[in-house]
Amino acid sequence: MKKIRRAIGALLAAATFATAGVVGAVPAQQDAAHWMTRDQVTGVIAANQKIVSPNGIQEQLKGRIGGVDQWLTIRGRDLRNPILLVLHGGPASPDMPQAWTFESPWQDYFTVVEWDQRGAGKTYAANTEAQMAPGMSIEGMTDDAAQVVDYLRQRFHKQKIFVMGHSWGSVLGVELAQRHPDWFYAYISVGQVVNMRRNEEDGYAFAMREAKAHGNAAAVRELESIAPYPGPKDITLDQISVRDKWEMYYGGLAWGRQDYQFAADTWDLSPDYSASDVSAIGKGSVFSLKHLLKPLLSVDLDHTTQFGCPVVMFVGAHDNTTSHTLAEQWFDKLQAPSKRLVVFADSAHMIMLEQPGRFLVHLVDDVLPYAQKAGDAAPAETERDH
Repeated sequence: MKKIRRAIGALLAAATFATAGVVGAVPAQQDAAHWMTRDQVTGVIAANQKIVSPNGIQEQLKGRIGGVDQWLTIRGRDLRNPILLVLHGGPASPDMPQAWTFESPWQDYFTVVEWDQRGAGKTYAANTEAQMAPGMSIEGMTDDAAQVVDYLRQRFHKQKIFVMGHSWGSVLGVELAQRHPDWFYAYISVGQVVNMRRNEEDGYAFAMREAKAHGNAAAVRELESIAPYPGPKDITLDQISVRDKWEMYYGGLAWGRQDYQFAADTWDLSPDYSASDVSAIGKGSVFSLKHLLKPLLSVDLDHTTQFGCPVVMFVGAHDNTTSHTLAEQWFDKLQAPSKRLVVFADSAHMIMLEQPGRFLVHLVDDVLPYAQKAGDAAPAETERDH
């Protein structure tokens, strides 16, 4: 999630338009000397995003995780702040190439770690498929995630950190929180996967309902061609792509938008990704789906409701990629030391991109206090009235 669906559609499409050398930065009628190369554009963004605070950190590193090379970025303006590990969606939809568009403010309050999972982006490009294949399972990738957490806790001398799971990453996040609740101040759920077959049923019903309401005969015809969906048998990629196409078209991925291009286009401008890294996203998606589609479609967390660490859930009110209805119902059943639900009124599945300011506010107001109470945060700013 962003989902398997974005991998099939937007990810593969975006992989084909990686910039071949120039980015048009000015109207065509202006002198060609004013055009900027890709390296120049990413250089400008890198300079703008550079962390210069004396107690900050800015690293991109390749580490040996689960027997293969896997890539991390670690960025924060004060190492006294808590660690926030982000588990991206997909499978194989890395946040690293678009994180520059929304994560910089987070780095005032957290040391933010982006990880390209096995089969995703830079990690896909760093290994052969044969090397990665043995660990391409929910269990294997949860093991990878546990190794990343262990590395971060040891390196930064942290007893606990935060873990945020988005979409597919929420499957790994729940598994991690179930295995090692003592490692986490809280599990942060964004676009939570609960029950995939029920999720597909809800998303299909939404797409069909919207198509009929808008008199979209082509959409109705395509959706009817895969009925009954999801049905009793295994779901095919072709069926999923039809369901996803129209669910996304009617704002189930990003509210008010018909596709994911607004975000996918930013990958080409990422200081953390080369053009070849961008092209690896689509290839990694195809590879990952071969191994993870069937396990993902079998995910059922309806009865995984006991948590040993706090849970903070962020839900987009219009999310039909991972059903907001199922997520809210699941939240009501959770038993945890504490729990909090935040519903974003003008978001679907991509909340951090759709309402970035409100997302930050709730990270600071609802998440950060767990670390502050433990003394694991930089001192607050000094304020003075006049």
